[in-house]
Amino acid sequence: MKILSIGNSFSQDAQRYLHRLALKEGVQLKCVNLYIGGCPLRTHYLNMLDDNVAYDFQFNGQITGIKVSIRQALVSDNWDYITLQQASHESAKSDSYTPYIEALAAYVRKYCPKTKLLIHQTWAYETGSIKLAGQDFATDAEMFASIEDAYNKAFELISADGLIPAGKAMLTAAQTGIEKIHRDTYHASLGAGRYLLALCWFKYLTGRDITENTFDEFDVPVTEEERKIVIAAVNSVFGG
Repeated sequence: MKILSIGNSFSQDAQRYLHRLALKEGVQLKCVNLYIGGCPLRTHYLNMLDDNVAYDFQFNGQITGIKVSIRQALVSDNWDYITLQQASHESAKSDSYTPYIEALAAYVRKYCPKTKLLIHQTWAYETGSIKLAGQDFATDAEMFASIEDAYNKAFELISADGLIPAGKAMLTAAQTGIEKIHRDTYHASLGAGRYLLALCWFKYLTGRDITENTFDEFDVPVTEEERKIVIAAVNSVFGG
């Protein structure tokens, strides 16, 4: 299975462990992230128009040093899934998605007509943080409600093939006992946060049971209590 993300640091967080976690479960998953830090849909759109070789080509959770354009990445392989997302600072604003996400979706479908187009639902900032206050929200749940609404509208707008509910899983973990699911109040924590995202993507892409997952190749240690909470959080958003 091959997946390409047109994203930023949030898709980097999601893909950091994904390939290795899948491999440990006996699944071959090629993961590529097109990375520009903090990149919103509007910038992706402008880079698309200019065929701008502006993206770090991150392969299976690793930095390669290779630079590519969106088009070069699209035609480089036969992708099973391609994901789109908004930058976190724009994610709660529905009007920031359009007309850029429609144009990007059309571009992806032009070059990859057989590929399934997914929305990567990103997450809210940490309650009590300056970043959250800067978005005029009082709590992570309040911000996520706007994020969820905006992504649902984008999903309908481009007739996406699916939505990875990573934002909902992150909020659920924050509400059910994870002390720090963020590392800096907005990116995922290097241990439990990124593990949760990998589990969420893996479960969405494969449909496999993650309840007894034992992946342990973390950049920062994950406690057994954290493992239980993130597995339960991911299962809950899939109705498990």
